[in-house]
Amino acid sequence: MKTDNKLVRRQKIRYSIRKKVAGTSAKPRLSVFRSNSDIYVQLIDDVTGVTIASASSRDKDILAQKVTKIEKSKLVGAAIARKATELGLTTVVFDRGGNLYHGRVKAVADGAREAGLNF
Repeated sequence: MKTDNKLVRRQKIRYSIRKKVAGTSAKPRLSVFRSNSDIYVQLIDDVTGVTIASASSRDKDILAQKVTKIEKSKLVGAAIARKATELGLTTVVFDRGGNLYHGRVKAVADGAREAGLNF
């Protein structure tokens, strides 16, 4: 029962964030999903409803490295920033997905910023 309450609360937070945050093709939304073991990020154009690019800790080059989850999250942020710059994108809108801006979510943001993304 406690898990259900936690999920409902997080879903409400996600909905309130999505009311305020929207991405375009020029400034896409950087969406973060954090599971217990992995982290996934996407660049999303909300106007057309298309995922422009994605990266995750399940990618072969990141999965091969034996580092902590926070360090993997930083690598995922750098990977999505590389893909964004290849597509000619420099600014994004950050969507933390209902998670606290702390730990692995913050590491993704820091990795993306260090690799050249602005948000």
